[in-house]
Amino acid sequence: MLSLSFFSNMKQVLEQIESTQLSGIEESAQAITRSLVNGGIWHLLDTGHMLMYEGVGRTGGLMAVRPVRVTVDVSNPTRYRETDIAKKKVYMDEIEGLPAFIVNKSNMQAGDILMIGSVSGINVLPVEMALYAREMGLTVIGITAVAYSEFLKSAHKSGKRLFEACDIVLDNCSNVGDTTVQVEGLDVGICPSSGIAAAYLLWAIQARVVELLIEAGKAPSVYMSNHMPGAGPYNSEAWTKYEKEGY
Repeated sequence: MLSLSFFSNMKQVLEQIESTQLSGIEESAQAITRSLVNGGIWHLLDTGHMLMYEGVGRTGGLMAVRPVRVTVDVSNPTRYRETDIAKKKVYMDEIEGLPAFIVNKSNMQAGDILMIGSVSGINVLPVEMALYAREMGLTVIGITAVAYSEFLKSAHKSGKRLFEACDIVLDNCSNVGDTTVQVEGLDVGICPSSGIAAAYLLWAIQARVVELLIEAGKAPSVYMSNHMPGAGPYNSEAWTKYEKEGY
């Protein structure tokens, strides 16, 4: 049963994270805690498929994790022409110069934390964001698939991949191709591990940050489920506290 194969192989990925990434988790949590206590902000930008949804506004999550949301769109409705030519699709994470625009348009400042998630870590956006943010004095944490990224060639002019452009690197331990199950009769694997793995790392970091803040005598602001009794007033008060204290 392929479902059982996925369970087994996904557990192996999570066990590999536990056995190899604790030092990176600790380094990340220490850097984040220092930043928050000193007035910094924890920014999160994910070009993958998980962290912007999993890491922000979730029950039991820190209010201090703030998303960097970017929308680039062109609307040009016209009539159909037989002479229309097929154009190459341009994806946001391939546009040179856009990362600098994002950083400058955002509320990022020196001393802040920028966490970037990218499975392959090869496109312009994650790499250039990391390099530019570091030049500005931010600490950049990357969550990526190191073995997969090493297998690929960078699309950035520097030749660097995300794991080569960050201050701190967290490996989601996904394999080349990011699949966990091979299927007889198919030429490709199925069931990626990177989404679950990224969330696993992020929540481990949040848990340690909460622990460090409490050890420092700083009570962190954490979301309560909106379905719980009294959640509205609680979350409103906690948000006011976060706005004032930064954690």
